[in-house]
Amino acid sequence: MEIEMEVEGKPKPLLLVATPQRLIAIDMSKLKINHYEDKSKLKIDHYESRDFEIHSLPVFKMLNLVENDFPFGMRFFVRDSKLYMVGGEKLRRGASPKLVSFERSAGLDESFGDGGLSPYVFVLDLTGLDSTTDLDLLKHHTSMLAAKPTPIVEEIEGKIYVLSGTPSQSDCVLPTPTFEVYDPLIEQWKPLDQPLFYRESWSDCQKFEVIDHSVVGTTIYVLTFNLMNDSYHYYSYNVNDGNWKFLGESEDQLPVPYHFRPMCTGKFVPGYKDIYIFFHEDIPYAALIPSNDKSPTRYQALNEVDGALYLRQVASYSGLVVELGEHEMCIMQPGSVQPKEENPYPCRIILYMATFKVEKLLNSSSSAQDRGLKPLSTADASDVSQTSSHHDNDVQDIRAPFLSITCLSKGFYYLDEWGPEASYICSAFFHQLDLDLRKMIGSAR
Repeated sequence: MEIEMEVEGKPKPLLLVATPQRLIAIDMSKLKINHYEDKSKLKIDHYESRDFEIHSLPVFKMLNLVENDFPFGMRFFVRDSKLYMVGGEKLRRGASPKLVSFERSAGLDESFGDGGLSPYVFVLDLTGLDSTTDLDLLKHHTSMLAAKPTPIVEEIEGKIYVLSGTPSQSDCVLPTPTFEVYDPLIEQWKPLDQPLFYRESWSDCQKFEVIDHSVVGTTIYVLTFNLMNDSYHYYSYNVNDGNWKFLGESEDQLPVPYHFRPMCTGKFVPGYKDIYIFFHEDIPYAALIPSNDKSPTRYQALNEVDGALYLRQVASYSGLVVELGEHEMCIMQPGSVQPKEENPYPCRIILYMATFKVEKLLNSSSSAQDRGLKPLSTADASDVSQTSSHHDNDVQDIRAPFLSITCLSKGFYYLDEWGPEASYICSAFFHQLDLDLRKMIGSAR
């Protein structure tokens, strides 16, 4: 499919999105505000859903990583205008998309890396005019000390920390070290202490599954699932002292508010050090972080950009928050529209996506207690989904908003360009592309 770009002579705003199989550039200048109403059910292309229109995702360029012999399930980080993709699993040639995404039995190319697991780093230079039109990934001259499938990748204080995740296509003993750090200044990898959950099981990923993680300051929090006794475990690692700690089996034992915990994806708003946008049970919220421990954190449901997936019978897989620039943010929720029972077609993968501008209101400087309002504390975490998912006006009135949200775009989009894969977003990054006026044609296959 050929996609013609408009000749505008100004930077083209693109969102680079990585799924386990693909790297996609979305042309954000083509996004718009779509209005939806909750009316009676109707059929959309053999799919039963609420009354709303679904458009095609404005893809500028797409690279199928698996078909082009790159590893499956890489994760990326961005530094100095370069995108680095690390780890993953190299699938055997000719593996069908169904086996890769849904049955998880594609098999590995054992001649690649460490038995099919990838220690390699690939880089895309984003400074060139052709960087996003070509999506030309090149192998970096440094490799990790050990292969890392489905890795966790985080930049903390200028260094890149990479932790092995759970392989999606194989049952194996993970190569060691399972945890290491990269120093970009000297371009060297260094092994770090083995995580307790891997140390206890001899790095056997059949016993522990890494579910999610979060970063607060210099501490990484990891949620795992113990397959031996069906229990969730929480761990932490502080990059300053280099120690892993077991925190318990309940999230209430974590020493951070719930919006900073694993399973609550979020980002701070550029330009505001105290405004944090995050997902809680598929609903987007903003948190106003107090400057001292005596004041409570205040929360505001982002009704202006909430996709209200529960109203539209959309099964959501995960949410992602992306920084766009000064006071501007993006939220993305991949999911699926369920077909009717007699429908021979499979679920159709869709994406809810919204961009918006955040501005503080005058009352944002005063605490909820000072104004006689009821704050939403950590203990009210369960109340968040109950009240806001039903848009309870009484609840919203006693929790006065501290932000003005201006919706820039929102809508549901078909993900047919993604092909037959489960719509899980690994990473996303906003990039302003300076297009040469002579190069206005991009190709998406």
